[in-house]
Amino acid sequence: MRSWHVLGGRQFGGADQFYVRLIQALNDWPGHEALAINRRSSAVAAALDGVCGQRHLPFANKYDRYTTWRLRHWIRRERPDVVQTYMGRATRLTRVPRGSRTVHVARLGGYYKIRGYYEHADAWVGNTQGVCDYLVRQGLPAERVFKIGNFVPERDGASTARETQHLRHRLGIPDDALVLFTLGRFIEVKGFDDLLEAFARVPASLQGRPLFLVVAGHGPLGQPLHALATRLGVQRRVLWPGWLQRPGPYFELADLMVCPSRHETLGNVILEAWRYSKPVVATRTPGALELIAAGETGLLCDVGDVDALAAGLQSALAAEPQERARLGRNGHAELEAHHSRQAVVKAYAELYEALCHGR
Repeated sequence: MRSWHVLGGRQFGGADQFYVRLIQALNDWPGHEALAINRRSSAVAAALDGVCGQRHLPFANKYDRYTTWRLRHWIRRERPDVVQTYMGRATRLTRVPRGSRTVHVARLGGYYKIRGYYEHADAWVGNTQGVCDYLVRQGLPAERVFKIGNFVPERDGASTARETQHLRHRLGIPDDALVLFTLGRFIEVKGFDDLLEAFARVPASLQGRPLFLVVAGHGPLGQPLHALATRLGVQRRVLWPGWLQRPGPYFELADLMVCPSRHETLGNVILEAWRYSKPVVATRTPGALELIAAGETGLLCDVGDVDALAAGLQSALAAEPQERARLGRNGHAELEAHHSRQAVVKAYAELYEALCHGR
């Protein structure tokens, strides 16, 4: 089985990182060969350099006729079994030649505009049930819409207890402190301002243990968020390590993971926290509602409700360590059952086989 994976962006957000992980995993799958097609100067091209076969195209804009022509020429000449596209630009520019036996699968991780971008594909994959339901409501045939979730990187085996302790000391976090952790792009939808407001409403120490918040990431709201922490008087207990290439040690350090988003289609950070068996407090976004069973695999509070978020943080941190551990274990079990690398890659491989057989 040969699959080509087409992505036209320059960024390295959640969808782009999943693109890299899936291509690597498919190339490890018995009998499968996956090729990456992307921009030469993109972050995904750099991440896959030397890892798998790649080809590069301009993906200049939605009317880039050269990219469309070149892709169609390659498909006609080499006849891959599947071409899978990611997001609107790549999907719009990918046109399988008429009469070809190559199957075009469009993978979506959000509620994107369908008309003019996605309807010409042969099948569609949504990474949540919500996305799949949306695709059907937009008029796509339900029998060709499939749900396959994401998987996140394996636990960083290099994150030892000694490294975690060294990180704690380097950040200036006392040994007895409780640590909240969150990460993501500093943009409005991530709700980091709500988290800072909520953090300021939680006591500075709980049961005699000081409370610290680590906010990893970068983005256009970086300066306003720093200024907000100062206005709230919590700047000495909020740490900003920047964008993390290796977040593993920070997950190991954390007592609690927080996802304060105003909207998440899925919520990869929840899955990442579960990879490290960490308890999660999240807002009731569509993704979190699909992933988390409240009280069993995490705690939920209303989107944008700062008081509720503060109460959820305080409740989780004031609970017995065994209760936080229970939530973390249950989350990890949910991850292994439905969002493991093995389960997701197997689902894609089986889908490709079924679609090609049907073709």
